[in-house]
Amino acid sequence: MGMTTPPRTLAEALRARDDESLAGLLRARPDLLTPVPGDITQLATRAGTRASVVRALEHLDRFALQTAEALAVAPDPAPYDILLGLLTGDGRDDGEHRDDAGAAIVSALPDALATLREQALVWGENDRLRLVRTARELLSPSPQHPSPTGLGPTVAEATAGMSPGRLQEILTAAGLPATHDPVSAVGALSALFTDRTRMGELLDTAPVEALSVLDRLVWGPPYGEVTPNPTPPVKWLRDRGLLLPVSTRTVVLPREAALHLRAGRAHRVPEPQPPAVVAVAERDPQAVDSAAAGQAFLAVSTVEELLKSWNGGGPAILRAGGLSVRELKKTAAVLDVPEPVAAFWIELAYAAGLLASDGEADERYAPTPAYDDWTELSAQDRWVELASAWLAATRTSGLVGGQDAKGRALSTLGPELDRSAAPEVRHRVLALLAALPPGTAPDPESLLSRLRWERPLRGASTSAGDTTDLRSRIALWTLNESELLGITGRGALASQTRALLSVGPVEAAARLAPLIPEPLDHVLLQADLTAVAPGPLERPLADMLAALADIESKGGATVYRFTPGSVRRALDAGQSAADLHAFLAAHSRTPVPQPLSYLIDDVARRHGHLRIGAASSYVRCDDEAVLNEILADKRSATLRLRRLAPTALAAHVDPASLLDGLREMGYAPAAESADGDVLITRAGAVRTPPRTAPVPVPEGPPVPDPTLLGAAVRAIRAGDTAATVVHKDTGPASSAAGTLPRTTSAETLVTVQAAAMTGSAIWIGYVNAEGAASQRVIAPVRVEGGYVTAYDHTADEVRTYPLHRITGVAELADDQT
Repeated sequence: MGMTTPPRTLAEALRARDDESLAGLLRARPDLLTPVPGDITQLATRAGTRASVVRALEHLDRFALQTAEALAVAPDPAPYDILLGLLTGDGRDDGEHRDDAGAAIVSALPDALATLREQALVWGENDRLRLVRTARELLSPSPQHPSPTGLGPTVAEATAGMSPGRLQEILTAAGLPATHDPVSAVGALSALFTDRTRMGELLDTAPVEALSVLDRLVWGPPYGEVTPNPTPPVKWLRDRGLLLPVSTRTVVLPREAALHLRAGRAHRVPEPQPPAVVAVAERDPQAVDSAAAGQAFLAVSTVEELLKSWNGGGPAILRAGGLSVRELKKTAAVLDVPEPVAAFWIELAYAAGLLASDGEADERYAPTPAYDDWTELSAQDRWVELASAWLAATRTSGLVGGQDAKGRALSTLGPELDRSAAPEVRHRVLALLAALPPGTAPDPESLLSRLRWERPLRGASTSAGDTTDLRSRIALWTLNESELLGITGRGALASQTRALLSVGPVEAAARLAPLIPEPLDHVLLQADLTAVAPGPLERPLADMLAALADIESKGGATVYRFTPGSVRRALDAGQSAADLHAFLAAHSRTPVPQPLSYLIDDVARRHGHLRIGAASSYVRCDDEAVLNEILADKRSATLRLRRLAPTALAAHVDPASLLDGLREMGYAPAAESADGDVLITRAGAVRTPPRTAPVPVPEGPPVPDPTLLGAAVRAIRAGDTAATVVHKDTGPASSAAGTLPRTTSAETLVTVQAAAMTGSAIWIGYVNAEGAASQRVIAPVRVEGGYVTAYDHTADEVRTYPLHRITGVAELADDQT
């Protein structure tokens, strides 16, 4: 579909592209597909809208953006050589004393232009390069929006509206011949500033102080304030047009003069090549994998411990949503981690769908049914699920503790934590780590520099608390969270993570499995009422031990401590003293210490001696002396007890409060049902209704798949054919350009039947049931019963049309049939 003449508009340039090139545009800018444009003209119009252009500019790397910025200050259209000169300079020394990057620019510029062309930001051949108007407006200089290049307006723009007399004064002071034509005057001044020799001679006569003023303005911003009586250096520059007035108190250095002072460069530091990611350490890959595997196992254990602590019903949800600061501190104390780390584990469990709100009136957080399924998986599979959820999550725990745009604190699990850029930044950080040799730990600052080069316009935050580049902050959080999660080990990417990114979860789990220690089926009981687990425990053993003892310390070995309260907890769960003795004997590699046996027997002997029920609540006991002792204890005053019978007391508090109060007094009561049976309390009974993991907030439309792209391109081509088709003139009934064809019913029927017999295509006007009119190109297949069945080139499918809704028909020109 090549063109013999240069395109005059963006639509013509897009029309000249092949299908693969159009698909590349839609792939690079998926927002153009919503909805699918009706034809090429609609596609070009949508590609030039401000929102779409801003989104496209945000996805450019630094050099492609610098190329677009150079085009924004170049003549329109600009030849390739002019653009190249703005990026490389004219070869003169600009005083910056930097290495010449000209060769790299010459090599990189074709690729940058190809990127801009692919995204429809630039069109035209190399001798007439055009930046789309919206991009030029966004990147061009103005007092309100200075150019990213630091250049000001041209002489023609800055002198617009200036009186002819003032122009003559400037020409005279600059040593130029006088002219009464303002256009000629502006042209003469522009020619002076762009003439290397004459401009050099003019600057040689400038006072040193005037040159200092120019040095301050040359790289931007080019605007400066002046007083009603400017200093002699400023007056010298203003008289000769090197500073032109913008307002009564503001002057600007014109673009042509600034480019001369810059040696022709639009940018102070062109960056044609991405900065390299620097390595700070080379480590043994096996040591990296082992360190990451150990941290991966700890991550799985931490999430499991977190959800176990919320098994009986987690913390309440704030009215505004999220977790209170007090509850976050409490959870951090349980996990023995700092509060920001606790927020990360909570958000990770939420992102993985293991944690959610229960939806009750008194709304609380609790594990989901998916948590029970997750705990049945192997450790490596559990880690893969956590890592995959983290990679895709848009919720950003690093924001917790900051403020939103309205100054409100951001809380864990609360609203306003989604950042749609987070998944892309995480994947890009890990991709850069994966590009390094195995075992290589990068320098974080060089990694951030690379990310800023790849997306220089991205990351500017709108939230009041986000005062720095958001993408850089997410990248730093990614590095920290990768270590916590076992994605990296000692700063380098682990091989199991490389497999997760490149192959898939199955291979990642297979590589991690040999590095995770096998769970143990025993502990070591000690005489000081502690048990030592020298490694991870099998699930039934770990669950039972968690009910029977409290964790005292964690690390390579976990230390459990047996207390009266922990033993009572196991008895409340339905275990008997005999069960506990048998359990310890079966799972201890050391003999059961006598103090531990005595502790179990002593707590079991007193357990259930008192019975708590609902009156408001009551206490009953066969031993009257025990009840007398309770009544005499001053600590029972808050329970408001009174005797109902020699063996029963009534209380004005609920059974749960009575149960807790008596336990605080040192007793071991048991709750009973309405039938008098002892109630067994089992851990882990509270679960939310089935919940799905939160859906990440997308960053714009998703990238379309090849099938959708192909269908969209065909639809756009078909619509363009219908919109630009040339039809034969059928006389007075023929429609004028841009209107629906009009023919009588008889003429319509005859033309459609003839087209069906010859297999030719025709142009019709059609009004649907909603009254919307459209033009279509159809190839009739069958005409019967008042309907025509035809292949619709516009919709790229076979459709049936009622004849009475066709306003008229026209034959296509011979060269289109």
